[in-house]
Amino acid sequence: MAQQKIFAGARIRRIRTAKGLTQTAMAEALGISPSYLNLIERNQRPLTAQLILKLVSVYKVEAEELQGGSGPSLAALREVFSDPLLAGELPGEHELVEVAEAAPNAAAALAKLYRAYREQAARLSDLSEMLAREGRATALSAARLPVDEVRETFERHPHHFPALEAEAEAFHRLLSPGEDLAGALKAWLKDEQGIAVRVLPADTMPNWRRRYDRHSQRLFVSERLSAADRLREIAMEACLIRMRVAIAGQVEALKLTSGEAQRLARFELGRYAAHALMMPYRAFLSAAERSRYDIAVLAARFRVSFEQAATRLTTLAGQEASGIPFFLVEVDGAGNRLRRCGAEGFPASRFGGGCPKLVHHAAFAQPGHLLVEAVAMPDGEAFLTLARTLEGPQAAFGERPRRTAILLGCDLAYADRLVYGAALPASAAQAPVPVGPACRLCERSGCLARAEPPVTRPLGLDEMVTGLSAFDFQ
Repeated sequence: MAQQKIFAGARIRRIRTAKGLTQTAMAEALGISPSYLNLIERNQRPLTAQLILKLVSVYKVEAEELQGGSGPSLAALREVFSDPLLAGELPGEHELVEVAEAAPNAAAALAKLYRAYREQAARLSDLSEMLAREGRATALSAARLPVDEVRETFERHPHHFPALEAEAEAFHRLLSPGEDLAGALKAWLKDEQGIAVRVLPADTMPNWRRRYDRHSQRLFVSERLSAADRLREIAMEACLIRMRVAIAGQVEALKLTSGEAQRLARFELGRYAAHALMMPYRAFLSAAERSRYDIAVLAARFRVSFEQAATRLTTLAGQEASGIPFFLVEVDGAGNRLRRCGAEGFPASRFGGGCPKLVHHAAFAQPGHLLVEAVAMPDGEAFLTLARTLEGPQAAFGERPRRTAILLGCDLAYADRLVYGAALPASAAQAPVPVGPACRLCERSGCLARAEPPVTRPLGLDEMVTGLSAFDFQ
C-alpha cells in the first residue's frame, strides 16, 4: 500500500518563524536547498521520511506534530461555520483545513469568540423570555436552523389542526376499519395507490423506520418497530398521500422561511394526521372522559402506544368539544429537549419546562414506571405532571437502546378530573414540589438542583459563607 504523502508547509513555517530563522539558515541546518524548503513551505513538495527524522533531530519536535492533521482546531471551526449565521459562507471544507493548519492559534481564538457569542445569545434569549412573561415583547432574535424554526413554531401554535382532524375523520369513515386499521390501510394503499406494504428485517433496513420505493411501489417498514409504531408509519404514508392538499395548506399557514423548514413541518403534520386517523377525535375524547384520562386504558382501547395516546391528549382543543388542555415535553437521558407541544401551545411563559427537578428527569431511574407529581412555580401557579420513559426501536444484541422520557402536564385545578389525581398524597395539593422555569430564569434561593446562576441577579460569593447552591446570588 502506498504511503500517504505529508504536506506540512504551514507547520514547517511555524517552526522556522518561532525560532527566528531564515529559509536559508533552516535549509542549511537540514541539508537541503533554500528553494526546496520554499517549495515545502508552499505545500508544493511533501516531507520525506529522512527530512522528518532530520527535523526531529535538529529542532527537537515531535514526529506526530509534523504528521498530524488540524485536529481540535478543525473540529472547532466546523462548529463555528455550521452556525446558521455563517451557513453557505464556505464552498467546502478545504478552506477550514487551510485555516486550521496555517493559523491554529487564530482558529482557536475564533472558536473562543464563537463560544462567547453563543453564551451571550443564550443570555439574550433568556432575558427575552423573561420579559415576554412580564408582557414586554422584545425584538431580540438569533439565526436559527430550520429544525429550530419548526420546533419554535409548533411550540407556539396550539397542537390542534381542525382541517386535518376533519380530513382524518372522513378518511376513517372511508376505510371503515373495524378492529383492523392496519389491514384497512394496507388494502387502501394497494387498491387505490398500487402500493404494497412489507415489513423488512433489521439487517435489510438497518437505518430506516420507513422507506417508500417509488419504482417498485412498495412501502417498507422496519421489523424493529413495535406494532403500534408500524401502524403509525403506515398511517403517515397514507395520510401524506390522501391528505396532501390539507397538509400543504397547513404548512403554508405556518409561514416558515425555508424549504427545509417546510419539509420538516410536513413530516410533523403527517405524524399529527396519523394520530388523528388512529385515534379519531370524537371517539378518543369520549373514551378519555369516561376513563378519566387513563393513558394506559386509552392505549389499550385504540391499540396504540403509551406515547401515542399521551401525544393525542395534547390535541383535544376542538371548538365544539374539547378536553383538558395538556402539554408535553420529551427529553433524552442527557436532558436534551426533543419536542414540546400543548393543546394551547406549550406554556413556556408559565411553566418553562427546563427545571432539573421536574419528574421526567427522575423517570430514567425507574424505566417503565409512571410517576405522578404536583409542582408549583415561583409565582404560585401549580401543575399536575406525569412522567414515564419511552423505549425506541428494538435494539439488536450489543446495541444500546434508545430511551427517552416524556412529561405530560396540566393545570393542577384539573386533578379531580384525572385518575392520576388520586395518586397525589393529600399534602401534595397543599404543598407541591417547588420548581422553576429554568435555572437561568429562576430566583429560588438555596436550590440543591441549581445548575446555573440566574441572569437576573449578581452572584453573591462570600469567602466566609458557603451556601447550599453552587451558585449563591444576592
